[in-house]
Amino acid sequence: MGKSGAVPADWRFCFSHPAHFIALGFGSGVAPKAPGTFGSLAAIPLYAAMLYFWPPIFILSLTALVFVIGWWAASKTGHDLGVHDHGAIVIDEIVAMWLVLLVVPVNFWWWIAAFAAFRVFDIWKPWPIRWFDTKVPGGLGVMVDDIVAAFYAVVVLLLAQTLLARG
Repeated sequence: MGKSGAVPADWRFCFSHPAHFIALGFGSGVAPKAPGTFGSLAAIPLYAAMLYFWPPIFILSLTALVFVIGWWAASKTGHDLGVHDHGAIVIDEIVAMWLVLLVVPVNFWWWIAAFAAFRVFDIWKPWPIRWFDTKVPGGLGVMVDDIVAAFYAVVVLLLAQTLLARG
């Protein structure tokens, strides 16, 4: 089976258990097309709200906590949907986007660049992202491949910032 199962990941399913609501990105994963993109987009206003109230180091700590909660939620939701990494599970995109946003300036264009860089690596899945995606089971596998994609995006964005600062 691919990334969709016999159980529909609809609004009813999303609200049927707290793990489903979390794993489906607070509803953003219910999007009928490109749920990963919608999950990544949902991360941006959530990050902006957190940044308004808390310093980046606190957001990093919260991101680590949401990673662990997401691991649990993705495991439960994948089990209930019958697909370990169902396309509607987007908490991994949200956590990964928060990590990427932490390394760029608070600026519209940098946030667009962060979104684009993460989406490219999340979709392309260069080694070892694809390996984690296919070989690590359960919620951990769901979460980790996107963390590695975030790492690649962070490297690219830090290089871009360095090059532009020299310019």
